[in-house]
Amino acid sequence: MRRIDLGNANVARSNTIRDINRQIVLNYIREKGPISRASIAREADLQRSTVSLIINDLRKIGLIEEVFGESSGGRPPSLLTLPTSRPVAIGIDLGTVKTVVATCDLTGRIIERVEFWTDPDVDRTTSLLIDCVQKLTREEGHSIEEIGISIPALVDAKKGHVLFSPHFKWRDPDIIERLSKGTGFPVKAENDANAAALAELWFGRPAIGYVRDFILVFIENGIGTGIVFDGQIYRGKDGVAGEFGHMRIGSDAPTACANESRECWEAFASEKAALARYAKLLGNQSFADRINFVHLVELAFKDDRNALAALKETAHYIGLGLGNLIQGLSPEAIVVGGTIAKAWPLIGEDIKNATNGVVCQGMTATRIIPSTLEAEHALMGAFSLVLADKFASISI
Repeated sequence: MRRIDLGNANVARSNTIRDINRQIVLNYIREKGPISRASIAREADLQRSTVSLIINDLRKIGLIEEVFGESSGGRPPSLLTLPTSRPVAIGIDLGTVKTVVATCDLTGRIIERVEFWTDPDVDRTTSLLIDCVQKLTREEGHSIEEIGISIPALVDAKKGHVLFSPHFKWRDPDIIERLSKGTGFPVKAENDANAAALAELWFGRPAIGYVRDFILVFIENGIGTGIVFDGQIYRGKDGVAGEFGHMRIGSDAPTACANESRECWEAFASEKAALARYAKLLGNQSFADRINFVHLVELAFKDDRNALAALKETAHYIGLGLGNLIQGLSPEAIVVGGTIAKAWPLIGEDIKNATNGVVCQGMTATRIIPSTLEAEHALMGAFSLVLADKFASISI
């Protein structure tokens, strides 16, 4: 049972039950729409009159719309769904190489997007972000309400402030504050791994969407982890929990982590580590420098012996880290995200075998699965920062 925090408790008001029922109805429409009023009342065990009142309120504020299903001979049935004709949020995936700025509707469907190469200078990147948002909201009467941004950095999500980005060496940049001031929109910021975990929660496969406790391991040039406990992101003190990419698992890694250490998990198990192993096996650094991780995976699928060996050794170290997470946190599932998920048919079993070799006997098995969101996980996470407020359950 959860102990009530009297210092941060909300007393139940007369409208609390109504608000909870409203969120239940809205989520039935989100997940099962188009759906009829009768089906919602039956599945949610609510009175038809209660459902009708809630539907009327949701239609007035534009969160749902009515459509008509196929007729079976009589009058076409009236069904409810989320509107998809207008953008409601802007999501920003500020990546280490490329940045994507896009609009989405209430379902998270991308409507329009622009991209640019991320500039390591924070002032230039901030100016480019403001320009992109202004381009996407140039039309009069747009319905954008808020911006969500996913960023590879330590982020205090409650305060909306970036603390430090190891990749760019940005320390206390005012990028969020300037973005909000330059565009006129409120901005919600989150670490990229936390955002990706939120995307799995809201847009991932049903097998994860209904799991209450899972960890998203986000593997790119570094390794980030987003922890979901009881259906919500666990952020820890100052919002910086989940930096397992920098836990020590060995020494003399093939590359250095973002903090210049060769002992961290990401120094052994990141994309950079796999590419460094490939270069060493190939004995041709100049050729290795001309390919990226996507190319490495493609070579492995084409039976390039060195590429496959580099991936399998990296998979072993991924598994070692996952085993440590399972030992300490015992989640229901671990989702592996990033380009590495594309190589799952080649290395999935290697990852699981290495993980099982670490976990103590007798512990309940944890499912280890690849993300189905592929390359859009961070962008979908940025959308989720805005959309989750509309669909999340009411806290009591």
